[in-house]
Order: sequence, then structure tokens, then C-alpha cells
Amino acid sequence: MAVSSCPCPKLFVASSFECRSDSSSSADQPSQGRSNSARHGTTPFLSGAGMSSLILKFPPNFVRQLSTKARRNCSNIGVAQIVAASWSNNSAAGAPSAAAAAAAAAAASAISAADPAETLAGNEVAGIDSSDNKNVSVVQLEDLSSDLEYKSFLSSDGSIAVHAGERLGRGIVTDAITTPVVNTSAYFFKKTQELIDFKEKRHASYEYGRYGNPTTQVLEDKISELEGAESTLILASGMCASTVLLLALVPAGGHLVTTTDCYRKTRIFMETFLPKMGITVTVIDPADVKALESALEINKVSLFFTESPTNPFLRCVDIELVSELCHRKGALVCIDGTFATPLNQKALALGADLILHSATKFIGGHNDVLGGCISGSTKVVSEIRNLHHVLGGTLNPNAAYLIIRGMKTLHLRVQQQNSTALRMAKILEAHPKVRCVYYPGLPSHPEHHIAKKQMTGFGGVVSFEVDGDLLITSKFVDALKIPYIAPSFGGCESIVDQPAIMSYWDLSRSEREKYGIRDNLVRFSFGVEDFEDLKADILQALETIESA
Repeated sequence: MAVSSCPCPKLFVASSFECRSDSSSSADQPSQGRSNSARHGTTPFLSGAGMSSLILKFPPNFVRQLSTKARRNCSNIGVAQIVAASWSNNSAAGAPSAAAAAAAAAAASAISAADPAETLAGNEVAGIDSSDNKNVSVVQLEDLSSDLEYKSFLSSDGSIAVHAGERLGRGIVTDAITTPVVNTSAYFFKKTQELIDFKEKRHASYEYGRYGNPTTQVLEDKISELEGAESTLILASGMCASTVLLLALVPAGGHLVTTTDCYRKTRIFMETFLPKMGITVTVIDPADVKALESALEINKVSLFFTESPTNPFLRCVDIELVSELCHRKGALVCIDGTFATPLNQKALALGADLILHSATKFIGGHNDVLGGCISGSTKVVSEIRNLHHVLGGTLNPNAAYLIIRGMKTLHLRVQQQNSTALRMAKILEAHPKVRCVYYPGLPSHPEHHIAKKQMTGFGGVVSFEVDGDLLITSKFVDALKIPYIAPSFGGCESIVDQPAIMSYWDLSRSEREKYGIRDNLVRFSFGVEDFEDLKADILQALETIESA
């Protein structure tokens, strides 16, 4: 059997098909031969009847070799609606029979009548010459656009995280439930004309691994659905996502506004690299709306970039308000929502232009993969994507698979982490050996009112200061039995770190305190362990702190 082998195949070749009527015996009985096929198959086609009265029997392994579009439709509208049986008339010329031609026409008609929402987005007919296949007939699939509306039948983010981009949108030929890993660095074209058609956008395909991959595409589609975004770009890490975004959207000599509390490496990039391009930065307090208005008035601001909640003090920005202020002055708004996750906060729905995540954290969720993503409108994300293709911070398809796998349990993990973090934050705040707790779910948090307005959950990370100095705090951390002492957060395993040592040890104490990083600060990322176990562990560790 000849089957198209390009990454986005548009055509399949059918040979040696057999069919039986509905009233015949079960499909696992022996075939009755070509005469039986002609008896039950030719007359209905020639008389204009549909394929509903036929049951098709395919050659071995045929389903696995269907083209992308055929396989997609087989899964969703039925094999009988998109595949026509073809029979050779055994003539000397090898011309297809009238029945075969009618079958092909019926299949094309069935496909064109199918609901566009049941087909794969962006595929086009390859237009491959069938002259090389003299003894078989071909069925060519039409180009049907897709506008998958998962929320029309999936009512929750949890269901979307499981199925989006896969069950109804995966462009990979397979019967597997899980998305296959496509390990290839490049994709081939059968003829030069096909390549020209691809370059002139008449033919959809992949070209080179840095520009796209079927496995990676599934992940991008899944995140887009979850964020309510037109487009998503996946990159090699969260930091890669941040730097490429900033370089793409802030021109040389431009101006950027950000907030005081943020991931240190992002701040280092802004303070040390962007000035080389003549880019200036205004740094404001996350809640200082007046400072934002002033910066927008004085400077030609291209972008307002901030985290919400921030790292490590979990400050929150009023996304709806800052988006309104920035848009009045023509500035874009990007929110790093890594701490919030797409489940706890919908930044795009609140007015932001872009939402960025370190997929390494909650989205991947298993402390085993690096990745970053940017979601937003097709127009803005395309600007970032074009630079990404030049810089080359490409996510490996194996890593994309791990993140897809992790997202299947995202809603379950986040639900558990939200609950544990909020309960422990309340316990810590009431504990005599804890000086201060930073968690947006607590009424004592300075932006609690903002968090309540724009978040459905407050996240799985709690920062707090214990009653002690650097060494006493280290003793508390070492006394913990469940969490790992490590950087990062958001995984199934609980993680604890002392930022003064983990992230700022190269700075003096006075320099650390300029950023609010005190020696007794602890950042605790709650995993999915049992709440009572975590509670008992933290309380026993606090007992090691001697009262002053």
C-alpha cells in the first residue's frame, strides 16, 4: 500500500478494499471476495445511495497508515463517512472502474459535508500526482479548517487540561491515547513543487525542528485552550520565554516598566543586558498605580512586564486596572503567571495581552522537565515566535511530552496544593515562632483584596519569616523531613529553600536586604503529600527554633 509520508499528509491511497452490507455477518468472518464487494458495493454507489448501508473491510494495518486528516476524521465521524472502497477492473489499461470513481466522489462529498470542528486545523491538500500509482485509485481529502470549541462540551479547566490539543486536535497518525514523541530534526518534501507550495503557503507542513514539531504543537494547543488564547509559543525554559519576549517586544532605545519583587534572573537580564540596547527600565511597587501612571506619562513605554503573584513575596497586581492604564498609552501588558497557574488566574480574560509561564513549575508539575510558554493573540505571539526561530531556544519533543503528561493531572495537583498552602499559611501566621507570612489568601496580605477579585485559588507556595537569624533558619530547614532543599517549585514533591542562601548567596546581607531578602526568609512549595503529614513535619521543625 502506498501512503503519503510527509509530516502533514493530505492524501491516502486505497487498494484491495472489500465491503459488506449491514445485514451481513460480523466483521470478523472471512471476506466473500471481490464479487461480493461488487454485488453489495457497486450498485448503491451508482444509484446515488450513501455509504451508510456498507461496512468497509480494510487491508491489514490500514488504519494505522491513514493520513493525518483521514485518521482524525475516522476517529470522530466514522470511517464510513470519509473512506471509499476502490476496485480494479483488471483491464489491460489498468483504469479504475466506474464504481471506484463513484466511491471516491462519495468519500469526498462526505468529507466536505462534515462538521469543520471535527477536522484538524491548518491542513491543506498536498496535490500529489497519482501517476506513480498506476494500479490503485486515490482518495484526496479536502482542506477543512478547524475552530475547535472544547468548552462547548468540556465544562471545566480540568477536562480541558486532559483533552485539549489531543483527542480532537492532534495532527499525528496513531491509535495511541497518549501523544507520540516525534523525534526528528527536519521534515522532507516529496517534490520541489511541494516545497514551493509550502513556501508560498499553499501547502501546510513542518520544515525544520526549530520551527515546529507535532508533539510540541499538541502542547501549544493544549495551553492555548486552557488560557483562552489564540496562540501559544513553547520554549526551552521559563527564562528563555522571558528574555525572547522582552527582546521581541521592546525596541532598541525603548522603555520597559516592571515591579520590585520578581524572579532575580529576570531582573538581572533587565539591569545588565537590556541597557546595552539602550532600553531603560522603570521599577515600581506592584501596588503603586500612581507610579505606573507617571511612568506611562513620562516615557514611551512599550511593555509593562510583571509577575502576579510575584516571587518570592507573592505580591499581586490588579491586572484589569494596569491593562486599562497601559492600553490607553499604547503599551502592552505581560503577566508572568507561573505562581498562579492557568487554573487559578486567567490573565488574558482580565485584559493582559500576554501570559507567560515557566512550565517547569506547576504546569509540568513533576520536577523533571524544563519549559516555558507565552500565550496571547496570534499577532503578538507571532512577533515573538519569529525571533524565537532565530535565537533557537527550542523545546525538545521529549520534554514537550513530559509537560503534556504532567498537565493531565494539573487540576488535581493544583486543587490539593491550593488547599494545603492556605491551611498551612493560617497555621504559620498564628505560630509564635513565625514572624510574618506572605500568602495572597490571607487577609493580612497587602493585595488580598486584589487576589480575591482575580484569582480562584491562591497557589501552592507560601513564604514566611521564622523567628531567628540565618543559622537558626537553616536549622529549621534542615529539621524538615518531607520537603527537598532545592530551587524551583510547583512539583508533586514539596520543596523548601532559604532565598538568602539559595538565590542570593553571592550578595552581601545589606545587598540582599535591598530586595527585601532577609536571612530568616523561607519559601515553601507544597507538593501533593497529605496535609496532616506536612503539618506535623513543619510544626516539629519549628520546635527546633529556640525562643529569643
